[in-house]
Amino acid sequence: METVIQEVVEFSAASVPTLFVNVYGDRIAYREFGTGTPILLANRMRGTLDTWDPLFLDQLSTSNRLVLFDYPGIGYSEGKLPTDFKELAQFVRDFTSAIGLSRFAMLGWSWGGFVTQATLLDFPDMVTHAILVGTNPPGKNEVLINQFWVDRALKAINDLEDEEILFFEPASEESRLAARMSRERIYSRPDVVTHIPSTMDIFMEYFKGAEGFKADSASRRKQLTESKTPMLIICGDNDTSVHVKNWYPLIGEIPGAQLIVFPQSGHGPQHQYPELSAEYINSFVRIQK
Repeated sequence: METVIQEVVEFSAASVPTLFVNVYGDRIAYREFGTGTPILLANRMRGTLDTWDPLFLDQLSTSNRLVLFDYPGIGYSEGKLPTDFKELAQFVRDFTSAIGLSRFAMLGWSWGGFVTQATLLDFPDMVTHAILVGTNPPGKNEVLINQFWVDRALKAINDLEDEEILFFEPASEESRLAARMSRERIYSRPDVVTHIPSTMDIFMEYFKGAEGFKADSASRRKQLTESKTPMLIICGDNDTSVHVKNWYPLIGEIPGAQLIVFPQSGHGPQHQYPELSAEYINSFVRIQK
């Protein structure tokens, strides 16, 4: 009898291929790799499959099956970006159903944190854990976004100096070094810039969604304080987009919420501290029930 040897391919963030699945008639792009508890990653404004820090992803994938995706109309995906977070939560449910995922932890960064909060509140039986990175809670918050940050965010193409301001702490030499190293890791993949949204019409769709999240007609802020889903909130101490102080009134009100604040860091603490962030998240998902 002939013995058939099946090769098991283990991917990294740099080598994992892009897959596609049909959702609502559109081809939605995603990548998955790693073994363990499924974690779905919801991205920031203008973020694509390519713009997560590979070192952060590789560290997460040591204990978890990671699923990254591009929103409809963003990056490699077809369609149109929804601006209503109820629609986005439904999209997450339908997308994960299409790839055979029924229960998972969910990590949302920035705008993706809004998506994650909407999803865990609308479908609490689906999201086992929520990791909220560099994001705001729903409703009106004390500290508003810095206009200087917005001006940089709206540039068609961001250089290293922009990214130091957008995602790091430019006053810190250590943070600036981390920004350069993270950018080098991200841009080691070819054609990253090609798929990053760069036009004002797309930017306005993101802002429209964010304004709706702030208006909070669905009373998600109140719902968040009633949620029993374990939540890990990770912030930089100098995030000029979504300030950590906006979480202070809710810490202690949300039953399962924990807050970690990284020093000398900004809107992308998981890119400045990729290994430490991943270690916290891996432990949280494994231990916290």
